[in-house]
Amino acid sequence: MGKKALSAALLATAMLTVTGCSGGASGSANANEAATAPLNPDSVSGDITVLTNRTDLVQDGTLKKYAAEFNKTYPKVKVEFEGITDYEGEVKIRMNTKDYGDVLLIPGAVAKGDYPKFFAPLGSTGSMQDTYRFTDKTDVDGRAYGIATFGTANGFVYNKALWKKAGITDWPTTPEQFLDDLETVKEKTGATPYYTNFKDGWPLSSPWTNSVGSVSCDTRASDKLAAMDEPWGEGTDLNALDTLLHDIVHGKLSEKDPTTTNWESSKSLLAKGEIGSMMLGSWAIAQMRDAAEKAGENPDDIGFMPVPFQRDGTFCATLVSDYQQAVNIHSDHKGAARAWIDWFTEKSGYSAKEGAVSALLSQPMPETLEEFVDNDVNMVERSERRTAEVNAIDNASEIGLNKQDYRRKLVDIARGAQDGSLESYFGELNERWAEARRTAGS
Repeated sequence: MGKKALSAALLATAMLTVTGCSGGASGSANANEAATAPLNPDSVSGDITVLTNRTDLVQDGTLKKYAAEFNKTYPKVKVEFEGITDYEGEVKIRMNTKDYGDVLLIPGAVAKGDYPKFFAPLGSTGSMQDTYRFTDKTDVDGRAYGIATFGTANGFVYNKALWKKAGITDWPTTPEQFLDDLETVKEKTGATPYYTNFKDGWPLSSPWTNSVGSVSCDTRASDKLAAMDEPWGEGTDLNALDTLLHDIVHGKLSEKDPTTTNWESSKSLLAKGEIGSMMLGSWAIAQMRDAAEKAGENPDDIGFMPVPFQRDGTFCATLVSDYQQAVNIHSDHKGAARAWIDWFTEKSGYSAKEGAVSALLSQPMPETLEEFVDNDVNMVERSERRTAEVNAIDNASEIGLNKQDYRRKLVDIARGAQDGSLESYFGELNERWAEARRTAGS
């Protein structure tokens, strides 16, 4: 078997294992063995490997510095980091074995109902929800299997100086006004008003899907997808958000050739005012400001605006969990792994440095969201109670709400690279979703 065929076979097997009803690597695991928080640091020891998607923080030594601080409290634990560029793709394949680190970020491909097969429980959800945000995201039968690295608000990162140059100082309150503003940016500055990051793909998935709830200001908007036959029907969040993306591209308000976009380059392009805006989580603000400094631009020019919809005159922004930290159920050092997660969440200061929302309820909103706080943007902490049901329907429909392909097709339809219309595509998506709802439980 050739390398390409072997890779394809491994990928197919991994997808079946991770998203299906049974995990090949979990047969001998004890699902009842919890990764409990250690009471005495001196009693915790062992070598642990932490998998991360932040390859940059591995390469520049930042995570080693965190580990050195961690060792001041836990001197008997040795922490190694493994940065993975294609995190989702590689980790879901490795999860067919027992070798997927001691601490890892839960891949999006893992169905929520399968968490007990791969991860050690961290405690009862009820006991953790008074301390941490987003506990319902990993709740399975009353037990939590992850603690968020941080939370993120959703909206548009934009170059305030560029928009001001175009004569725009107020946030748009409707999608029509947002499109008009993008047109004004294009006409008066020559910049690319919006950047899809089509080639990298992921900016077309989670940032847009995570905004479900921002349009309706409904904490249960995502949960309600489990009971809907037409999630792209008139008046729904997905209809409003995907229509906005379609209209941006159809109106030639995005990059000319989306197949040539580059995520890393987009940071400096936005910082230098060559790009006007991008839909992203608030975690990206710090990265954009860092890019501005490196480019010799003013970091304060990087702003963050809510999606252009209001309910009763108020903007809303969903507040959702980023990746959840979990303990490999096969780890030989669960106590050490849990110690790292607790310390990293509570003591490292990582979320504050990243300008993100702390998973700790006791912590205030970060400086990066100061404009949201000052302008009374309603932060909608989105419920994840029915995520397992939504995931099951999504998997059965093969749409991929948190994958890039369906919105890539939307972009291609909008720019004329594929046949179809917005209405026909929404009709197709609704049909697939409704059919999946009828079959997902069977």
